[in-house]
Amino acid sequence: MDVTEEKLLLPSRKESRLNSEPAKRRGPRLWLFVLVLIFLTGAMFLFGWSRHHRVDEEVNAAASHERATLPVVNVAKIKRAPDQVELLLPGNITPLTEAYVYARASGYVKKRYVDIGDRVREGQLLAEIDSPDLDSQVAQGRASLLSAEGQAAQARAQLDNQQANLSLARVTAERYTNLLKKGAVARQDTDQQVTNFHANEASVRAAQSYVTAADENVRAARANLDRLVTLQEYEKVRAPFAGVITARNFDIGALVSNSGSTQGASASNGGTQGAAGAALSSGASSATPATGSLSGGELYRVADFRTLRILINVPQESAPSIQLGQQGVVLIREFPSRKFIGRIARTSSSVDVQSRTMLAEVHLANPQMLLMPGMYAEVRVTSATPNPPLLAPGDGIMTNSEGLRVATLEDLNQPGAPAGAKRIHMVRVQVGRDFGQEIEILSGLQGWEYVVVNPSDAVREGAIVQPVTAAIKPVQPPNGTHKQ
Repeated sequence: MDVTEEKLLLPSRKESRLNSEPAKRRGPRLWLFVLVLIFLTGAMFLFGWSRHHRVDEEVNAAASHERATLPVVNVAKIKRAPDQVELLLPGNITPLTEAYVYARASGYVKKRYVDIGDRVREGQLLAEIDSPDLDSQVAQGRASLLSAEGQAAQARAQLDNQQANLSLARVTAERYTNLLKKGAVARQDTDQQVTNFHANEASVRAAQSYVTAADENVRAARANLDRLVTLQEYEKVRAPFAGVITARNFDIGALVSNSGSTQGASASNGGTQGAAGAALSSGASSATPATGSLSGGELYRVADFRTLRILINVPQESAPSIQLGQQGVVLIREFPSRKFIGRIARTSSSVDVQSRTMLAEVHLANPQMLLMPGMYAEVRVTSATPNPPLLAPGDGIMTNSEGLRVATLEDLNQPGAPAGAKRIHMVRVQVGRDFGQEIEILSGLQGWEYVVVNPSDAVREGAIVQPVTAAIKPVQPPNGTHKQ
């Protein structure tokens, strides 16, 4: 290669100087870029670390505040139930006196004088029954009595005749006996007269027995006639007492029987039944068979409700406080603005083993007939409780595997304790009746305690809590010891 070619291949000095100047300028720029990048990275790191540190501090502060803050609980003081409790007991109004009037004579209903809703007097004629068979039996009974009286008269006449013959035989026998002593007559004749006297004595005794039997027949015939006449009187159906007709189960022409059944009857108890012949028996409606036979049997139902009777069932815990003559306020829904005053007339003096209640009867005067039998009523009775139980809030009872418990409050008695802070003490209790918002406590509490209402999971044995009540009295018992 020659020199000319070498010069051509090697750059000139001017070109080399021009190429080295950009390299010298790029070096400081690179270092500047690296320093800026390092600065930005450090700034981002410091920003992230400070933010994370601030969040940690806030979380730690919140946790410290939460640890320093006590759980807030709602509390209520245990109270004792009142000495007198008002019982509101349901019952049905029934008449004090009610009778089912049956037919005692068989026959056809001839006349009917009263209907449902009519007020009747004692002994008032309600209906008449036509009983030809009974009338013929009465006539036959009168004839039998006359026949028996005639036979009794014949027996007495025969007795008089036998007594006369006896007197003659006695005189003749005595005369022959005296003549025999004088030898005026034969002994055979005397014995014959004496035997005749004894025979007349026997005839008199027989005649007397006939008279006695005839008198018994007369008494039997008269008793039978009296029975038939009494039954004949039952052809006239009368009211047993003054009251109101509440049911009629027959109509004119119905065939009634003294066995307690009626055929061809139309029942009426607030309204006549249809052609099917439905019958009301004992307050219930039942359809009759195709023959029209009424199985209930009563012709009328009569009730006297000038005085009403209400039967109530008193719970066992209130039964001992119920006294005879005690006042009871009767409440009727149909008369919301009126209160009817009744009296406890009698009690069963025993508790039913199935319902654990005692039956009591309340009498209520109803002179205006305003209240009616069958109405629903509520009786308010004031019951005195010698030892009233304690009452606790129903929301304060806790149930778990250990049984029923309540959370009570105890004083801390520790220096440095937060103001108003209390300690939780769990107490096992035995409950009674549940009244909804309150429940009876039979055992476990003494009455001075405060209990937690609607306890949360933080309420446990020994936990420190803050009651919401601003001014709460010390929960120490009177003797200064806690109930365990």
